[in-house]
Amino acid sequence: MRIVLLIILILVGLAFFVIFINKDSVFPSLNTLKPKSETPSKNITVIAEQLDTPWSIAFLPDNSMLITERNGTVALIRKKEKSEITKLGNVKEYGEGGLMGMALDPNFSSNNFIYFYYTYSGNGNNTLNRVVRLTYKNGSLSEEKIIVDEIPGGIYHNGGRIKFGPDGLLYITTGDATQSSLAQDRDSFAGKILRVERDGKVAIYSYGHRNPQGIAWDESGQLWETEHGPSGIWPNCCQDEINKIEEGKNYGWPESVGQSVRSGTVGPVLQSDRNVWAPAGLAYHNGSLYFGGLKGEAFYKYNISTQQLTEYFKNEYGRLRDVVLGPDNFLYITTSNLDGRGVSKSGDDKIIKINPDML
Repeated sequence: MRIVLLIILILVGLAFFVIFINKDSVFPSLNTLKPKSETPSKNITVIAEQLDTPWSIAFLPDNSMLITERNGTVALIRKKEKSEITKLGNVKEYGEGGLMGMALDPNFSSNNFIYFYYTYSGNGNNTLNRVVRLTYKNGSLSEEKIIVDEIPGGIYHNGGRIKFGPDGLLYITTGDATQSSLAQDRDSFAGKILRVERDGKVAIYSYGHRNPQGIAWDESGQLWETEHGPSGIWPNCCQDEINKIEEGKNYGWPESVGQSVRSGTVGPVLQSDRNVWAPAGLAYHNGSLYFGGLKGEAFYKYNISTQQLTEYFKNEYGRLRDVVLGPDNFLYITTSNLDGRGVSKSGDDKIIKINPDML
């Protein structure tokens, strides 16, 4: 009898062991899927090389390209040649901080305004971020004006993406500056998506974000966002997110992350589970979201209707940061292998042009 009972206990134990090691298939995680990996035909063009951590791309009316480099440089790319326009003197390149996002005013052709997001040293050498506006004329930038100031900053989690929405207003992503509680503090600019209203006041559009570095709108005007999940050992690891952003909503950080969604907060449309994307710049085109992966070292396409995630160029170009849809409907992508976390490849850093219709 004891032998039979022992055999039954062993069999039950083996059954639980099998379920545990395969728990992702037995109990699939909410809103997560493993990306389909593809290697497309070589339909890419290197637009520029020998750049220093290019963070943001913007196209001028003549289709030439402006870029920001994290060390404070603003440069013009024309016919694959780089020419430095200026180096912003107040920029503090520190950890993940420095000169980051850039956006042309919707009325740039008449007012010549360009907006920048950068890290700087405040009183007592504390680290802060701000958004400024400069005027671009005759190949130079001048007349700096502060638009949003004293955004909490740090060595990590500075956010930094700025874009004008279809409503003509400026949207700004901010990180939690490694002080996770600030993401839930409605009196702090940290861990938020901000919007600059027409009267110049700054409004909190959404909150509860950890480190968002990508925003884009679809043709219906819906705002989408990519966000870095936590690092460390599972279950406190990974779970990078794609979020569908609605005004006034709480996206839960630090209490909610990935598949753990606290009541009263909004969960992600998709999260990476144990995989790591470290998603950065985001672009929308023809029903899909495209984003770069830093630690993931891949280029990702998420088809919104089919909910299919596909990765391209895995480990081929290294860390990928900004993704911009150009006026020619091609995607322009920056590598970020000189940011202190990557492995430098020949010609780094680069801007790569990809035909999305070939993916």
